[in-house]
Amino acid sequence: MADKKIAFLVDSEGIEQVELTDPWAAVEGAGGTPRLISPKLGEVRGFHHLTPADAFEVDTTFADASPDDYDAVVIPGGVANADFLRMDADAVRFVQEHVKAGKPVASICHGPWLLVEADVVRGKSLTSFASLKTDVRNAGGRWDDLEVRVCTANGWTLVTSRTPDDLPAFNREALTAFGLG
Repeated sequence: MADKKIAFLVDSEGIEQVELTDPWAAVEGAGGTPRLISPKLGEVRGFHHLTPADAFEVDTTFADASPDDYDAVVIPGGVANADFLRMDADAVRFVQEHVKAGKPVASICHGPWLLVEADVVRGKSLTSFASLKTDVRNAGGRWDDLEVRVCTANGWTLVTSRTPDDLPAFNREALTAFGLG
Protein backbone atom coordinates (compact mmCIF):
# COMPACT_ATOMS: atom_id res chain seq x y z
CA MET A 1 0.00 0.00 0.00
CA ALA A 2 1.43 3.36 -1.01
CA ASP A 3 1.89 5.99 1.68
CA LYS A 4 -1.23 8.16 1.84
CA LYS A 5 -0.86 11.79 2.83
CA ILE A 6 -3.88 13.08 4.76
CA ALA A 7 -4.52 16.81 5.28
CA PHE A 8 -6.01 17.80 8.65
CA LEU A 9 -7.62 21.26 8.32
CA VAL A 10 -7.62 23.45 11.42
CA ASP A 11 -7.66 27.07 12.53
CA SER A 12 -5.39 28.42 15.24
CA GLU A 13 -7.81 27.82 18.14
CA GLY A 14 -11.00 26.06 19.07
CA ILE A 15 -10.18 22.62 17.67
CA GLU A 16 -11.95 19.86 19.56
CA GLN A 17 -8.72 18.10 20.48
CA VAL A 18 -9.92 14.50 20.47
CA GLU A 19 -11.44 15.05 17.01
CA LEU A 20 -7.93 15.93 15.83
CA THR A 21 -5.79 13.50 17.81
CA ASP A 22 -7.93 10.36 17.53
CA PRO A 23 -8.25 10.37 13.69
CA TRP A 24 -4.58 11.47 13.47
CA ALA A 25 -3.51 8.40 15.47
CA ALA A 26 -5.78 6.19 13.35
CA VAL A 27 -4.19 7.48 10.13
CA GLU A 28 -0.68 6.96 11.51
CA GLY A 29 -1.61 3.52 12.83
CA ALA A 30 -2.84 2.52 9.36
CA GLY A 31 0.42 3.65 7.73
CA GLY A 32 -0.73 7.04 6.48
CA THR A 33 1.02 10.38 6.91
CA PRO A 34 -1.10 13.08 8.57
CA ARG A 35 -0.23 16.75 7.97
CA LEU A 36 -1.63 19.77 9.78
CA ILE A 37 -2.76 22.67 7.55
CA SER A 38 -3.85 26.02 9.00
CA PRO A 39 -4.13 29.67 7.94
CA LYS A 40 -0.69 30.46 9.42
CA LEU A 41 2.44 28.65 10.56
CA GLY A 42 3.23 28.12 14.23
CA GLU A 43 1.14 26.33 16.79
CA VAL A 44 -2.58 25.69 16.98
CA ARG A 45 -4.46 25.07 20.21
CA GLY A 46 -6.68 22.10 20.92
CA PHE A 47 -9.59 22.35 23.33
CA HIS A 48 -11.55 19.94 25.49
CA HIS A 49 -14.86 21.54 24.65
CA LEU A 50 -14.19 25.07 26.04
CA THR A 51 -11.06 24.31 28.08
CA PRO A 52 -7.69 25.01 26.39
CA ALA A 53 -5.60 21.87 25.92
CA ASP A 54 -2.46 20.94 23.95
CA ALA A 55 -0.61 22.82 21.23
CA PHE A 56 0.21 21.29 17.84
CA GLU A 57 2.74 22.43 15.24
CA VAL A 58 1.38 23.37 11.81
CA ASP A 59 3.04 21.71 8.80
CA THR A 60 1.95 24.23 6.15
CA THR A 61 -0.60 26.93 5.39
CA PHE A 62 -3.66 26.81 3.17
CA ALA A 63 -2.07 29.43 0.94
CA ASP A 64 0.98 27.20 0.39
CA ALA A 65 -0.77 23.81 0.31
CA SER A 66 -1.88 22.16 -2.90
CA PRO A 67 -4.74 19.65 -2.82
CA ASP A 68 -2.72 17.70 -5.41
CA ASP A 69 -0.26 16.80 -2.63
CA TYR A 70 -2.88 15.10 -0.43
CA ASP A 71 -4.93 11.93 -0.84
CA ALA A 72 -7.70 12.88 1.59
CA VAL A 73 -8.90 15.54 4.05
CA VAL A 74 -10.02 15.40 7.68
CA ILE A 75 -11.92 18.36 9.13
CA PRO A 76 -12.06 18.11 12.93
CA GLY A 77 -14.82 19.88 14.80
CA GLY A 78 -14.89 22.47 17.48
CA VAL A 79 -17.33 25.36 17.13
CA ALA A 80 -14.66 28.06 16.86
CA ASN A 81 -12.43 25.95 14.61
CA ALA A 82 -15.15 25.35 12.04
CA ASP A 83 -16.51 28.88 12.23
CA PHE A 84 -13.08 30.44 11.63
CA LEU A 85 -12.23 27.99 8.83
CA ARG A 86 -15.38 28.73 6.88
CA MET A 87 -14.41 32.40 6.84
CA ASP A 88 -10.92 31.67 5.44
CA ALA A 89 -10.95 31.94 1.62
CA ASP A 90 -7.85 29.74 1.26
CA ALA A 91 -9.40 26.97 3.41
CA VAL A 92 -12.62 27.13 1.35
CA ARG A 93 -10.62 26.99 -1.90
CA PHE A 94 -8.56 24.04 -0.64
CA VAL A 95 -11.73 22.04 0.09
CA GLN A 96 -13.36 22.99 -3.22
CA GLU A 97 -10.29 21.91 -5.22
CA HIS A 98 -9.94 18.70 -3.22
CA VAL A 99 -13.60 17.80 -3.84
CA LYS A 100 -13.35 18.76 -7.53
CA ALA A 101 -10.47 16.26 -7.81
CA GLY A 102 -12.79 13.56 -6.41
CA LYS A 103 -10.73 12.90 -3.27
CA PRO A 104 -12.37 11.74 -0.03
CA VAL A 105 -13.24 14.04 2.87
CA ALA A 106 -14.01 13.09 6.48
CA SER A 107 -15.59 15.71 8.73
CA ILE A 108 -16.91 15.48 12.26
CA CYS A 109 -19.09 17.54 14.61
CA HIS A 110 -19.01 21.22 13.49
CA GLY A 111 -16.48 20.50 10.69
CA PRO A 112 -19.20 20.32 7.99
CA TRP A 113 -19.63 24.10 8.31
CA LEU A 114 -16.55 24.40 6.11
CA LEU A 115 -18.17 22.05 3.57
CA VAL A 116 -21.36 24.14 3.61
CA GLU A 117 -19.33 27.31 2.98
CA ALA A 118 -17.42 25.58 0.16
CA ASP A 119 -20.81 24.74 -1.43
CA VAL A 120 -20.00 21.02 -1.75
CA VAL A 121 -22.85 19.41 0.24
CA ARG A 122 -25.54 19.85 -2.41
CA GLY A 123 -26.92 16.39 -3.22
CA LYS A 124 -24.94 14.72 -0.40
CA SER A 125 -26.25 12.89 2.66
CA LEU A 126 -24.35 13.67 5.83
CA THR A 127 -24.47 14.05 9.57
CA SER A 128 -22.92 16.56 11.95
CA PHE A 129 -23.47 18.11 15.33
CA ALA A 130 -27.25 18.58 15.47
CA SER A 131 -27.08 22.39 15.44
CA LEU A 132 -25.81 22.30 11.82
CA LYS A 133 -28.75 20.37 10.36
CA THR A 134 -30.55 23.49 9.11
CA ASP A 135 -27.33 24.83 7.54
CA VAL A 136 -26.76 21.50 5.79
CA ARG A 137 -30.34 21.38 4.50
CA ASN A 138 -30.23 25.02 3.35
CA ALA A 139 -27.04 24.21 1.41
CA GLY A 140 -28.83 21.41 -0.46
CA GLY A 141 -27.64 18.46 1.61
CA ARG A 142 -29.63 15.79 3.40
CA TRP A 143 -28.98 15.67 7.16
CA ASP A 144 -29.33 12.39 9.06
CA ASP A 145 -28.92 11.78 12.79
CA LEU A 146 -26.51 8.84 12.53
CA GLU A 147 -23.29 7.74 14.24
CA VAL A 148 -21.50 7.84 10.89
CA ARG A 149 -22.67 8.60 7.36
CA VAL A 150 -20.76 7.61 4.23
CA CYS A 151 -21.98 9.21 1.00
CA THR A 152 -20.44 8.63 -2.41
CA ALA A 153 -22.76 10.82 -4.48
CA ASN A 154 -21.45 13.45 -6.92
CA GLY A 155 -18.15 11.70 -7.68
CA TRP A 156 -16.44 11.82 -4.28
CA THR A 157 -16.74 10.15 -0.89
CA LEU A 158 -17.80 12.06 2.22
CA VAL A 159 -17.58 10.53 5.71
CA THR A 160 -19.28 12.44 8.54
CA SER A 161 -20.06 11.90 12.22
CA ARG A 162 -21.79 13.87 14.98
CA THR A 163 -19.62 14.02 18.11
CA PRO A 164 -16.51 12.58 19.79
CA ASP A 165 -18.65 9.63 20.92
CA ASP A 166 -18.80 8.58 17.26
CA LEU A 167 -15.01 8.55 16.72
CA PRO A 168 -14.57 4.75 16.52
CA ALA A 169 -17.06 4.50 13.63
CA PHE A 170 -15.78 7.74 12.07
CA ASN A 171 -12.17 6.53 12.09
CA ARG A 172 -13.11 3.11 10.70
CA GLU A 173 -15.08 4.56 7.78
CA ALA A 174 -12.57 7.36 7.10
CA LEU A 175 -9.68 4.89 6.88
CA THR A 176 -11.69 2.77 4.46
CA ALA A 177 -12.53 5.80 2.30
CA PHE A 178 -8.86 6.85 2.36
CA GLY A 179 -7.68 3.41 1.20
CA LEU A 180 -6.03 2.76 4.57
CA GLY A 181 -8.63 0.41 6.07
